[in-house]
Amino acid sequence: MGQLDSKTALVTGASTGIGLAIAGRFAAEGATVYLTGRRKAELENAVGQIGGRAIGIRSDVSQLGDLDRLFAEIAESGGRLDIVVANAGVGDFGPLGTITEEEYDRTTSINLKGTVFTVQKALPLLSAGSSVILLSSSAALRGVPGLGIYAATKAAIRSLARTWAAELAGRGIRVNALTPGPVTTPGADELRAALPQDSQAAEPAAPTPLGRAGHPDEVAATALYLAGDQSSFTTGAELFVDGGATQL
Repeated sequence: MGQLDSKTALVTGASTGIGLAIAGRFAAEGATVYLTGRRKAELENAVGQIGGRAIGIRSDVSQLGDLDRLFAEIAESGGRLDIVVANAGVGDFGPLGTITEEEYDRTTSINLKGTVFTVQKALPLLSAGSSVILLSSSAALRGVPGLGIYAATKAAIRSLARTWAAELAGRGIRVNALTPGPVTTPGADELRAALPQDSQAAEPAAPTPLGRAGHPDEVAATALYLAGDQSSFTTGAELFVDGGATQL
């Protein structure tokens, strides 16, 4: 038996990287998993990798019309969600003085607006015992030059986890933040490539006391804990998967 047998999950931004690893782990543990992503070809490839328990729905979390269509399809198919992982996110390099309105709007619309309305629109499908997992980032605590807007959105997500945990406790819905550090993913590799080469953050393994970057599967293992019954008394928490980068 799997840890998530008979459960239904939604993972946003699940075409690649951490989102794909989480969706794959959930499916391996018995869940039916809805995956979203903006790029059709990558989403279809992700569904193919995971197999029969995966259902792909192309969706941009920054577009409320896309979210309405997403949740309408989920409601028509099964009518409920047990797990929501708000993972979709982007990051642009932009030191203060060079930030553009376009970069600001893109980052806040996907990371913050997308998270807010993904969870809000999922509420009618959630019942007691459900788990909501919000993806934050260790960048929110580390003060990495050039990542101010990205880090600010991730700090806001951590704050939302606390507030929503309090608001939804009466319904028996748990809300927690999951905070990775440096992890090797296509998105993280692109962001590191944009950083100045003399920046510590440009190094895939820096700075972690374990001396290496993490793997998406290691983040997925913690997501599984937060999604399942083993964390039934955990809400409003922030779990770090960062190789000790923010702890030591």
